[in-house]
Amino acid sequence: MEINWRRSVTVKMIVKTVVPLDWRRRIRAFHWRVEAVWNPSRGLRALRLYREFRKDLKIYRSHPGAEKINPVDLWPCLFDKTRISPVPAHYFYQAAWAARRILQTKPENHVDVGSQLDLLGILSASIPITFADIRPFTIPLSNVRSLAGSILALPFADNSVSSLSCLHVIEHIGLGRYGDPLNPKGTEGAARDLVRVLAPGGNLFLSTPVGRERTCFNAHRIHSPRTILRYFNGLDLLEFSCEDDSGKFRENIDPLEVNGSNYSCGLFWFTKRE
Repeated sequence: MEINWRRSVTVKMIVKTVVPLDWRRRIRAFHWRVEAVWNPSRGLRALRLYREFRKDLKIYRSHPGAEKINPVDLWPCLFDKTRISPVPAHYFYQAAWAARRILQTKPENHVDVGSQLDLLGILSASIPITFADIRPFTIPLSNVRSLAGSILALPFADNSVSSLSCLHVIEHIGLGRYGDPLNPKGTEGAARDLVRVLAPGGNLFLSTPVGRERTCFNAHRIHSPRTILRYFNGLDLLEFSCEDDSGKFRENIDPLEVNGSNYSCGLFWFTKRE
């Protein structure tokens, strides 16, 4: 596995050096379109890993005291033997960043719009949570209330929410990925309604991809930090942190330091003037 990993790194370095950027983007775009229907590399790898699974099963059954395993109970997990624990870096860092800031401000209650449910479940151990999304969840949990509502018309009065979060959400609005209506101005409209409901003196914890501006239909949009600041120009920026293109987590930096990024995760802490 170590040899394969080194080889893949070498190939990537050669490709990055030899193949022009424009052609690398075209190759990536073609790969993503194929992968949306079928992942050929994962499928071929699965055949080899399934043989390893069968071998492990045979060895396991040969051990003294091994329980009898009914074939209908087999559950092959083929892709979990990794060298290190895989971490979706954007989501890991944004959850840690938001949870620490939210708890630091000690709100009496907190409203979230469309973010990770596991983060909200953990926060609910400390504060009451209201979750709003076009796809409300139906699993009951104490200290958590779920509401159906669009981020373009949130079910809250003007200037009414003192603690608000929206993590990795606004970049999807209007692309139809999650069943919402198609709208080229979706991100801008989402920002406008978040500003509307935030109370004077309240805090908004926001994350979204930042870097070279583009729309990757129907996954997400990437905006420059300047554009995000313009969308939220009714608010004051208290902090900007990010996970940059190299995977490094950088706290309390100037947003313009990552203006030329490809796909960084921008973390914005805004407040509304009294």
